Amino acid sequence: MTTPPTLTSTPTLEDRITGALVGAAVGDALGGPVEGWTPEQIVERHGGRVHGIVGPWHEDWRTARPIAPYHKGDGHVTDDTLMTHALVRVYEAVRDHLDAYSVAEHLVPDLMTTPRWIPELEADALPLQRVFLAEKWIVTRLHYAHVDPREAGSGNIVNCGAAMYMAPVGLVNAGHPAGAYAEALDVTGAHQSSYGREAAGVFAAAVAAACVPGATASSVVETALSLAKDGTRSAIEAVCEVAARHRDFESALAPLRAAVAPYDSVGPDYRKPSLGARRPSRLHAIEELPVALGMLLVADGAYEASVLGAVNYGRDCDSTATMAGAIAGALSGGAAIPAGWSKQVAEASRLDLHAPATALAAVAREVFARDRDRRRAHESAFTALTAPR
Repeated sequence: MTTPPTLTSTPTLEDRITGALVGAAVGDALGGPVEGWTPEQIVERHGGRVHGIVGPWHEDWRTARPIAPYHKGDGHVTDDTLMTHALVRVYEAVRDHLDAYSVAEHLVPDLMTTPRWIPELEADALPLQRVFLAEKWIVTRLHYAHVDPREAGSGNIVNCGAAMYMAPVGLVNAGHPAGAYAEALDVTGAHQSSYGREAAGVFAAAVAAACVPGATASSVVETALSLAKDGTRSAIEAVCEVAARHRDFESALAPLRAAVAPYDSVGPDYRKPSLGARRPSRLHAIEELPVALGMLLVADGAYEASVLGAVNYGRDCDSTATMAGAIAGALSGGAAIPAGWSKQVAEASRLDLHAPATALAAVAREVFARDRDRRRAHESAFTALTAPR
């Protein structure tokens, strides 16, 4: 007689990393086809809310505007996932904590020299040819302008571009949100400044907090608020205060948008940003992270509801759903992601969604061992320094 496997209610490190990375990719793919539209436009286009993988907004996606020539939809991941997987590859190479110099030495060459399958282009291409202008900035500043990596993000448009791929930083620092926050701020100095960089640190911290055994949506938000600064903290606080009053994303869509609006510099028309958009400020915040955390609260941490809330919110919903998916996936582990969704996304995008998680889990264990040795060396040195004479 075969003994049934022992089930545990506490996901392992490997399971949480799988949940976060696969969950982020699936959220990205679900949000891609409705990116840039309002909740009302989404209902009109799809005959109701989006509840799974859908096709492109325009059938003539190769020539349609404003999203041509990208095939968004049908399970294709976007640049959020491409950048996340690229950062995992940097961790595989360095096998330790990263900093801004890691971006210059490893991420930049990855983006500009190695062709990969780009689902939205349906072709092999350099990742640099797909990423947005704010990510092309990394290559311009670091490879061509030879700027100090720690300062290269200054002058870039301030957006969610750095935050959207910071989940690996939170996972390598699983259970240590303050460490994730500090590392993400260091890494993204090469990419962003102001509230774009701050959001990257807070998102990484939220992912790390979601890996703490017994973590909940509320504990993740509390951790985020304990670390966030300036407009980012105010925006998270305002959105999550409103989110706490809702238990379904449908009723929360408009209230969450109203709560984040005073802090979002883009303005009411996502496709026509205001004059103050994407400029450095201590008063503003990116919209995506507060809304992702708000949807996490509305769903009480449940993966599907968190991600679908982010998707149907519209605007930059592929990035919002990427963040919500990463945090919810880390909370519950890989089993929380619907197998049908992950299978379809993997096949449509021609990606092994689990391989990056396996690789990053091995790196996370190595980094923890290094940290433990460094801490013991520090303790030994400090003990010697403070011993009675």
